[in-house]
Amino acid sequence: MRKEFSLSNDKATINFTAKYCDNYETLLESDGFRRVLEAFLKQAKKKNTHSYRFLEKNFGNDQILNLEIEISNLFKVLTVLSVEEISHVNPNYSGLLLNKDEFIAFIEDLYLFWRKLERYTIIYSNRVKTGLAAVSFTEVNSQFSRLIRRLYRRIEKNILGFNPNVFRQLPVGGNASLMLSNVVWAAPDEYRVLEDIPFIDSILLQTPFITYPKKNTRDGMFKEVKDNPLKKAIIDKDHWFCYPAKIGDLLAFLYFHRDFMEHGITLCNLFELAKEKEFKGKKPDIIYVYGAREKGDELKTVFYDDKDNDIMFGYINHSEEIDYFGYMKKMSLTLHNLIQIKRGYLPIHGAMVNIVLKNGKEANVIIMGDSGAGKSESLEAFRGLSEDYISDMTIVFDDMGTIKEKDGSIYGYGTEIGAFVRLDDLDQGYAFKEMDRSIFMNPDKINARLVMPVASYKEIMKGYKVDLFLYANNYDEVSEGGKAIEYFETSEDAIKVFKAGARVAKGTTTERGLVKSYFANPFGPAQKQQECDILLDKYFDALFASGVKVGEIKTSLAIQGSEKNGPRKAALELFNIINNL
Repeated sequence: MRKEFSLSNDKATINFTAKYCDNYETLLESDGFRRVLEAFLKQAKKKNTHSYRFLEKNFGNDQILNLEIEISNLFKVLTVLSVEEISHVNPNYSGLLLNKDEFIAFIEDLYLFWRKLERYTIIYSNRVKTGLAAVSFTEVNSQFSRLIRRLYRRIEKNILGFNPNVFRQLPVGGNASLMLSNVVWAAPDEYRVLEDIPFIDSILLQTPFITYPKKNTRDGMFKEVKDNPLKKAIIDKDHWFCYPAKIGDLLAFLYFHRDFMEHGITLCNLFELAKEKEFKGKKPDIIYVYGAREKGDELKTVFYDDKDNDIMFGYINHSEEIDYFGYMKKMSLTLHNLIQIKRGYLPIHGAMVNIVLKNGKEANVIIMGDSGAGKSESLEAFRGLSEDYISDMTIVFDDMGTIKEKDGSIYGYGTEIGAFVRLDDLDQGYAFKEMDRSIFMNPDKINARLVMPVASYKEIMKGYKVDLFLYANNYDEVSEGGKAIEYFETSEDAIKVFKAGARVAKGTTTERGLVKSYFANPFGPAQKQQECDILLDKYFDALFASGVKVGEIKTSLAIQGSEKNGPRKAALELFNIINNL
């Protein structure tokens, strides 16, 4: 991004490297202030708001450009003089300034318009990581936020003649700050169009970060194509960023368009951000281009196995239909899973946790199931009971992991350091406790989501020997006196249930009712069923041969009235099982 400011799709991006405002004058004369004021006035004119009618009447002008100039000049003077002093010097402003209530209402509307924008600040790194450069990155956004607050308060004080009794320290700078760098990597010829797109080096997040994407569910499956879709993409490098991620043991370059900036930023709560030394001069295992513009209106959510360059490539073109974090997360994991299948490992759509009880008993449990089956909710139920039963609890993976055979035993490995969970299914108190480090998405809607860090990269890659492997059944009710957890006697019986992948959809996708998906995993295994059939036989035989308890856990998440009590009951039963291992 070369420009000092951009405003697109209700997202303001400020390039502090191109220009940094450190006083009232530079702020009011900046291109960013002009663009924000212009956008506000256009919206106000279209709606014919009271503030716009007030400005039009008192400035005697309805031209946006002229109003911009008049307001900017007046704000500059108001940083120095009171309304009475200005009216004395320039009587033309008397009607405007002496009507204090209406003028203050206009300022509040403009201030609110700015605060409702998603705001991002960027700095291009000079590669110095200590001293002034590091301090500047962590402090510069705070200083900018203080400048805007001081300007707002100074203008209102000079209009009213006094300070308010209550001051609210609202964050009015960037919701997130990015340190960017241009990194040379081993780009094959087919990917030269992605060169010079800056890599995210560091992120400073103002939490809680609340975003309002256009969509709240994901639709359909990602499809394989036989030709690289990047050939048809139109990439304006000034509008793109790259998040270098470590997804499990794979290196991924996740490129995103500025219109989907909130989803790119949210990655920092989900995938470990790779350090420059881990990817500089290297070719990644995964490349994902999210939000590319191209000719035509056809929506593409596809992947391409680039065997020549040994890259798994994901591609989704620009559309409001994919303005949902699920498209960013699930495509990334699909690409990861496809590579793991090629390497002979089995991707698991589920949750794995290492549980240590207060009496010292320990178990590594995998709960597998598709979206809404109750994986994350079961983990939250464990967490809620931790005070009574648990000494320690480590999440290995919350949504997607991989199992590998080693020395006759099965080990589980994670992919993510964070969790992307339904706010509706979390204990309300727990959700509030996590506000200080979380990213919220459409918290006022059905399928509201919360993205929060839950584990360290070191922990998820450690490798935990599996003790229990359970399928999450969210649709069968547990009868009075019945068991929530039952075991399979043979690997054939287990494969039949796990492979069917049945669940009642919970609104996390556009599916409804009782649905099935191959191995409960439409993110890789469903696209490569023939290869996965071989892996299922291999790994389930190994699970039974190594003494792992393989069964079904009835979460009751789809049973009305049991959304909270169902996972809790299953968790209590699981504690008893671990206690008797």
